[in-house]
Amino acid sequence: MNNAKTIDVTVERTIPASPGDVFDAWLNPKIPGTPWNMADKLLLNPTVDGFFYWAFKGTPHYGRFTAVERAARMQHTWMSPNTSGLESTVTVTFKAIGKGTLMTLMHSGLPDTDGGRSHKKGWNFFLDAFPGHFATAARAAK
Repeated sequence: MNNAKTIDVTVERTIPASPGDVFDAWLNPKIPGTPWNMADKLLLNPTVDGFFYWAFKGTPHYGRFTAVERAARMQHTWMSPNTSGLESTVTVTFKAIGKGTLMTLMHSGLPDTDGGRSHKKGWNFFLDAFPGHFATAARAAK
């Protein structure tokens, strides 16, 4: 049994689009701001029990989808060198707020190490870039 202390990282963004559009975009590897878009190598099967593998700057990340509820929630396991061999869990929820969506990403079960804590910076990096897709799409629709 592993008694190592773990931490959770939570990152939120309000995005000017419907929960369904935000959910679909998050799983689209062609959209900047998703981790899948930044991959050097990508295998992605976003269905329950589907696996993903992505390498970013030579660092492998992989896991298995455990919940996929369109426009509401997705959850998958997550392993990388920065999880110190622990299987952590990423849960992303999509909640309608006015005409937009509150997207909440919680990464739980991370080791309380520099590598584990670095996930907060990593997820903020992606979620800082992701809403730009919707601004670009809105400008293109005008």
